[in-house]
Amino acid sequence: MTAPTHVRVRDDELIRSSLIDPEQFAELFDRYSAMLYRYVSKRLGPEPAEDLVGETFLIAFAKRKSYDPSYTDARPWLFGIVTKLLSRHHRSEAARYRALLRAPHDGVSESHVERVVTGVTARAARPLLAAALAALPARDRDVLLLVAWGDLSYEEVARALSIPVGTVRSRLNRARKKVRAALGDTNPMNEEE
Repeated sequence: MTAPTHVRVRDDELIRSSLIDPEQFAELFDRYSAMLYRYVSKRLGPEPAEDLVGETFLIAFAKRKSYDPSYTDARPWLFGIVTKLLSRHHRSEAARYRALLRAPHDGVSESHVERVVTGVTARAARPLLAAALAALPARDRDVLLLVAWGDLSYEEVARALSIPVGTVRSRLNRARKKVRAALGDTNPMNEEE
């Protein structure tokens, strides 16, 4: 006799079933809270990340009746909510990048920007990357970081931000050009366009 295999319920089905049994929504939290926490933590630091992720799920729970069931994956929806919450903290985010720019590097602990820089270019580029991210307009930074740190596709970013895919492409292109220029014309995404 074979053991039953666990069938993963699609996100849209979980949301729909949570309208009848609200406890079903907890599965979405289990699936995506760590991913959202990492994303917010990279942008604002670990201190506010837990609160913003919690707030994201409270908003998602409250708005679950309006979720479009034609989308089986709730990640873009959740990233859209958290990005809107992050927009309230844009000054904090820019200040964080400016602080990282000024902070001496002791070689002992890596900040989130240092981890990105390590994967993309030499550690010497850390101040340049921090400055470039701080200088980007929030809408361009959101698109760049949803792709780079949120690991969303262009279509998912478009859905998360409620903008056309063409707008995602143009904002990402603009952000990449600005970051590349700040890094001495190296590609911060390690990929060709």
